[in-house]
Amino acid sequence: MSGVWVFKNGVVRLVENPGGDSVQGGGGGNGRRRVLVHTTSNEVITSYSVLERKLNSLGWERYYDDPDLLQFHKRSTVHLISLPKDFNKFKSMHMYDIVVKNKNSFEVRDI
Repeated sequence: MSGVWVFKNGVVRLVENPGGDSVQGGGGGNGRRRVLVHTTSNEVITSYSVLERKLNSLGWERYYDDPDLLQFHKRSTVHLISLPKDFNKFKSMHMYDIVVKNKNSFEVRDI
C-alpha cells in the first residue's frame, strides 16, 4: 500500500496516486485493478447486493438515513461504513475501509 495520506474535513484517506485519481478505482497507469475479496469464500465482490449479504452475515445493518450513500453500522462497535450509491464509484479507499473494519473477512487484491 503506497501513496500519500491526506487529512481533509476531519477525514484521513489514502491517495494512492497523488498525481492523478485514476488508480483509486478500477485502474491505474500500471494497468492493475483492485478488487475487494471475501476471504472465507474467496469471492470477488462484484456488486453492492453481494457486499450487503456478506456484511449482513457479519452483523452489519443497513442505514437508510442518507439517500446519496449506502451506509452500514455494526451494533457492537462505533464503526460506520459509508459507500457511494453508485457501485462504479466504489474506490480502493472504500475497500480498505471495509477491510480495516472486518480484518479477517475481506482483503483487497490487485488483479
